[in-house]
Amino acid sequence: MKCPGQDMQYWNEDSIYEVDCPKCHKPVEFYKDDTNRRCHHCNHRFVNPKMDFGCAAYCQYAEQCLGTLPEEFAGAQDALLKDKVAVEVKRYFKTDFHRIGHAARVARYAETLGKSEGANVAVLLCAAYLHNIGNTSSGEEPENSTSAIATDILTRLKTKTAMLEAVCALLEKNNTAETDLALEIQLLDDAARLAVLEERCKQDDPVSSEEIEKIVAELHSNEARRLAETLLASASA
Repeated sequence: MKCPGQDMQYWNEDSIYEVDCPKCHKPVEFYKDDTNRRCHHCNHRFVNPKMDFGCAAYCQYAEQCLGTLPEEFAGAQDALLKDKVAVEVKRYFKTDFHRIGHAARVARYAETLGKSEGANVAVLLCAAYLHNIGNTSSGEEPENSTSAIATDILTRLKTKTAMLEAVCALLEKNNTAETDLALEIQLLDDAARLAVLEERCKQDDPVSSEEIEKIVAELHSNEARRLAETLLASASA
């Protein structure tokens, strides 16, 4: 069966349209399934601004269906991977809502820090969700390491090899010239510390000044320190 979105029998009068070239502003005709076209006036090639690449972000047959995806959307599959990883982590923890909540908090801080510091957010977020998956709340020795469990999850999600290796390297804090994850390692550590600080601020017993000083002193980025100050100010209000 052909994808209905690409099958012309399902098209209507809005499926063929003109878009102004961003360079010379002359009209260029697009079919709804054109990923990009070249302007016949100035020879500038540009992406179809009306095309929805949503399905291509997760479909394993995207390139066969649409051809080579434009560079602007090539990272969409990696960006969407974090959502799939989040679902798998919830399934792994089952009813352990404390650990599910902790993973979500680490990921939230990781995303904020990653965007602020210009890090590889897709890799950072996947690692943030997975960073505590090999540990047990009871303190017992886990059957498999965090990296081994993460590898299993990412493999089942058909993650690209480069992405899988980068996430696992980040989880292992294994920075090499090939991975170049020094920044992401620091930010993942900051995100985990901020999540713990937020959880401590919500507990009945207040966070001691010694604990606060220790946590803040161990943060790497200025943005993490700013977030810590915001957390503490909110807790004391």
